Amino acid sequence: MSLKRFLYLFLVAAIAGVAGLSGAAVGGAVVYQTLKAQPSTAPQPITAVSSGPVQTLTLDTTEVETTITRAVKAVGPAVVTVVGTIPGQQTFFGQTSDQNVSGSGFFVSDQGYIITNSHVVEGTTAVSIILSDGSEQSAAVVGGDKYNDIAVLKADGPVPSVAALGNSDALQPGESVIAIGSPLGDFKNTVTVGVVSATGRSIDTGDGYQIEGLVQTDAAINQGNSGGPLVNLAGQVIGVNTLIVRGSGSGAVAEGLGFAIPIDTAQAVAAQIIDKGYFAHPFLGIAYQPISPAIARAYSLPVQWGVYVSRVAANSPASQAGLQRGDIITSVGGVALDEQHSYLNTLYAYQPGDRVSLEIVRDGKTLELEVTLGEANGTG
Repeated sequence: MSLKRFLYLFLVAAIAGVAGLSGAAVGGAVVYQTLKAQPSTAPQPITAVSSGPVQTLTLDTTEVETTITRAVKAVGPAVVTVVGTIPGQQTFFGQTSDQNVSGSGFFVSDQGYIITNSHVVEGTTAVSIILSDGSEQSAAVVGGDKYNDIAVLKADGPVPSVAALGNSDALQPGESVIAIGSPLGDFKNTVTVGVVSATGRSIDTGDGYQIEGLVQTDAAINQGNSGGPLVNLAGQVIGVNTLIVRGSGSGAVAEGLGFAIPIDTAQAVAAQIIDKGYFAHPFLGIAYQPISPAIARAYSLPVQWGVYVSRVAANSPASQAGLQRGDIITSVGGVALDEQHSYLNTLYAYQPGDRVSLEIVRDGKTLELEVTLGEANGTG
C-alpha cells in the first residue's frame, strides 16, 4: 500500500471516530448517524439535529384523533350490513337456487327503524342485519319506494346507536364527506373519504323515470355500499349511497362517480313509510308507452315526445277525467314531456288530491283535460 493511500484511510477513520464520540454537530457541521431500527411500543422521539441545542419532539400516535375519525366513531356503530334472500324461480330446467343479496343501512330511530335502498331488499323474502360488532339480528321490511330508492327495515333486537341526520340542502361542492358501508358484503363498515363533487344530479334508470336531486361524490362506493350513509365532518348523515356510474355508451370508463340520495328526501320518504307502510305517489290510472323521436318515426306518430295511453283503469282518475285508450299525453301541469321531463317525474312533482291539467293529442287534435290525482303505491 502506498503512503498516500495509507494516510487517506487513516484520516477517514479518525474523522468517523470523532463524530461517533461527539454524537452532535460542531460549529454548524452536520453529523449523519445510522440508527438500527428496534421494535418498541413506546412513542419514539424525533431528534432535530442543528447547530443549536438538540431538541426532542415526542409524537404519541395513541392520542392522534382527526375530524374524520371522530365522525366515523359517531356514526359507525349505527351502520349495519343488510343481508337478504331472494327465493329461487321455477324455470323450464327446474328450480333455481335461492340468491343471497347484501347492502348497507343505518339506524335512524331507537325503535329499530333502519334506512336502506329499495333495490337492496327488492324481491327478498327474508332479511337480517349484521351490526358493527359482528352480531346478527333478524329484521322485517316495513316498506319501500323504488322511485326514490328508499326502503325502511325494522330490527328485532336492541339498537346500538342512532345516526344523527344533517341538512343535505346546505351541501356545497368541495365539502369533505365520508362513506361507510359493506362493499361486496364482506368488508363490513369500510370507511372511504372524498368530497361532494356536485349536487342536484339526475340519473336515468332506464325504466321510464329518473332519480333526481342526487349528491355526486368521489368517495369510493362499490357494490354492497348501497344503502349506507354518506356523512359530513360533523358526524351527520347527509345522504344515502345508492349507485355508481362506471362508464357510458361510448365505451369510456370513469372512476369516482358515486351518487347518494339527499338525506332530506330519504327522511321524508322514510317517515311516510313508517307511518303508512308505503310512500304515497299521485295516481292517474293508466298503462302507457313512452314516446321518443325514434319511436315517433317508427310508428308515424304526430308528436316527438309524450306517452301513449294503452289502457285506462276503470273508475280511475284518468277515466273520470275522460282520458281514452290511444290518447297521447304531451304535457302534465303545463310542463311539456321531453328528454329532460319524463312522464313519471313530472307527475310525481304533485301530491295525491292535486288537480292537474293534461294536454293530450287525440285523432290529430290537441285537447286539455282536468284530472284530480288519486293516491297509490305504484306507477301512475
